[in-house]
Amino acid sequence: METFALAAVSLTIAVSLLIKKKRDPLHRSYAVLCLVLAFEKGAFFFYGITPVELLKFLHAAGMILLAPLLVHFARRFIGDGGALLSNRVAWYVAVLGVLDAVLFFIFHGRMALAAPLLYGYVYCVVGWCFAALAFAALKAEGIRKKRLRYVLIAVAVWGVLSISDSLQQSGFAVPALSEIGAAVLVYFVLIVIVYPKLPELYEIMARATIIFILVLFVAGLFYSAALVFGDGPPLMPDFNLVLMASFLIVIFIDPVKLLLKRAVSRLLFEGRAAFTSLFALDDEVEKGKSLFLEEMARGMAHEIRNPLGSIKGAAQYLKTESESDETGQLLTVITEETDRLEKVVSRFLSYANPYVVNAASRDVNALVERALSLIRRDEFPESISIVTDFAADLPLVEIDEEQFMQVIFNIVLNALEAMPEGGTLTLSTALLEDERMRAVNLTIRDTGGGIPREAVKQLFKPFFTTKKHGTGLGLAICRKIVGEHGGYIRVSSHPGKGSAFHVILPLE
Repeated sequence: METFALAAVSLTIAVSLLIKKKRDPLHRSYAVLCLVLAFEKGAFFFYGITPVELLKFLHAAGMILLAPLLVHFARRFIGDGGALLSNRVAWYVAVLGVLDAVLFFIFHGRMALAAPLLYGYVYCVVGWCFAALAFAALKAEGIRKKRLRYVLIAVAVWGVLSISDSLQQSGFAVPALSEIGAAVLVYFVLIVIVYPKLPELYEIMARATIIFILVLFVAGLFYSAALVFGDGPPLMPDFNLVLMASFLIVIFIDPVKLLLKRAVSRLLFEGRAAFTSLFALDDEVEKGKSLFLEEMARGMAHEIRNPLGSIKGAAQYLKTESESDETGQLLTVITEETDRLEKVVSRFLSYANPYVVNAASRDVNALVERALSLIRRDEFPESISIVTDFAADLPLVEIDEEQFMQVIFNIVLNALEAMPEGGTLTLSTALLEDERMRAVNLTIRDTGGGIPREAVKQLFKPFFTTKKHGTGLGLAICRKIVGEHGGYIRVSSHPGKGSAFHVILPLE
């Protein structure tokens, strides 16, 4: 049954990746690999039920195809495997696969000879790809290093679990865990390649925990229904079967939901408008609030700025006429506080005035590098280290360079203030592609104390601040600038571990 579960999980992953309109080459490569794995494991499972010779040949053909497909996927995923995954190695694997296929079909009647040829070829290729993965993990840096290391650990764990199969065949009373481990492994790799924004292990494990809780919930529902409507415990199915079935149901949700969405969109052309109208209404309400607040801020700023100028001028004049040091000091305080209020008013106007976006095609990676070089010129804290992880070959984005630099400055300075005792500032870029949009993502992550959960929802509201001397307009201005470019900002924060700001800039 574990073999069937692995086949079903692989098929589900392949379908979920292939039905997407926009497919990344890495996703397509993994989808084909999972499809062949499902094909091979399905043939092996049904051969155990119905020993038809054709199923044995299909199982062998699937295994032979797995090796070159694994090399192809590893080359795309690792990116830099060096000589271990060169074009020459890929050709060698393909040629050896053809030779292995010929030898298998010659000696298929003598399984004692054919089976070692088949399995030896596949496991040698798996070991070679594992070595290439380890080599690449040593050379990589930043978030990419973490992702490769996590997959390396997952593959190693699967290898240890696979020993249980040999122990069982040797007569030891241990369960065979290789197929279950492989099912978990292929799903774990899916999470890593589909969600490149999850660089930390606890974020990946959090998503896996959600899947696990959903599986237990579905299994619990099944058992509850069986107890209520069934004939009692004697007819209850094996718990492992229910658990595997629940897992398949959970991971089937996304692809089935996508297929249903497409079907409904084709049958009911106005369905999409009906479903999105409520969200559009919410957006209009929020936009109305923002416009009202901007008008109010603009009026207040002008009303405050004029008296401030008079107060400052009077204080400066009185200071020149003052003969007392104490009076002069008090007038200096008035002048300095007036200047501070003037800056606050300027921030008000900066937020309230409409932005004119002078967009041009820009390289986000280059802009971030330029912003960092300017920030480093100031008194940058020695206790804070900067890590960059820029995606290669990012498409150009239509943005206003000056305004986007302001967004980077504001978020980076907030991150530095969140780490008074030092830490790590990480800036990374990535290309995001899904059914809804294609966008460039800039993530600015700190290792500070994090943001309180109740404050996260208020962060982008004008005049909200957690600082003693803040105006509460910095992030509001950032959101407005990014919004003028058609994008948005998302925040993820973990108390005690730091925060991450994700600036999403759509390409289409």
